[in-house]
Amino acid sequence: MEALHAVFGHPVAHSLSPRIHAAFGRQAGIALRYEAIDVEPAGFAAALAAFAARGGSGANVTLPLKEAAFALCTEASERARRAGAVNTLVRGEDGAWRGDNTDGSGLVRDLTQRHGLDLRERRTLLLGAGGAARGVAPALLDAGIGELTIANRTSARADALADALGDPARVHVRYLDDLAAQGEFDLVVNATSATRGGELPALPMALVGPRSVAVDLSYGDAAIPFLAWARAAGCRQSVDGLGMLVEQAAESFRIWHGVRPETDAIHAELSNRAPALVTAD
Repeated sequence: MEALHAVFGHPVAHSLSPRIHAAFGRQAGIALRYEAIDVEPAGFAAALAAFAARGGSGANVTLPLKEAAFALCTEASERARRAGAVNTLVRGEDGAWRGDNTDGSGLVRDLTQRHGLDLRERRTLLLGAGGAARGVAPALLDAGIGELTIANRTSARADALADALGDPARVHVRYLDDLAAQGEFDLVVNATSATRGGELPALPMALVGPRSVAVDLSYGDAAIPFLAWARAAGCRQSVDGLGMLVEQAAESFRIWHGVRPETDAIHAELSNRAPALVTAD
């Protein structure tokens, strides 16, 4: 029987997830159909219920619905609870949705295994405090970074994320406007959605040192402004979110089907394309 999956988001027409999961299904010999469903937050619960009524058994969730997805779950994994955000949904036999978050593990796997980065003791700056930032922050801490500074335009969401992480010795909050006085960071992660409109927050070059690595959780056109800033500032390495997208998808696939697909082939295939893409799912 064909499994029915989908990715929910707004916008979502750009998503590579249907292509990625189709490749995973062929690799694993699993028949599946994977759709992209565009829905705004107000209509998400109804759209998810309609998807379940059609036999949907698992779904991914991207911007701006990850925190709303968490609220709809009757159960959530520890990493989803720590993030307060869900990007992977599993429908139980009782019809209830259970949530997980594979964003952080996908990012860490891409950075450490594909790009060979040692994250231990890295002084890290996380730009943004929304669903994407919430998904990766716990995994970065678990990977052994030295300290995490969360910078957001307003402090309320950043403070809430810092409180949820429960690690005051390593986690600090700063305004974006105050970053010039914070010194150099070994890892700068852009988890804002501002670049989807081509607008990058003003970032001082002083954030970058000789071993700095810049990571944008977006990919394609949306990652260009931040990665261009990173190169101009002198970052040793810059990474977009395509690898994270593939790795988090593989982890979602494992949750749904019990087997983790190999990711290098699909990552290489997608890397050779030159599309106008938006944000990591």
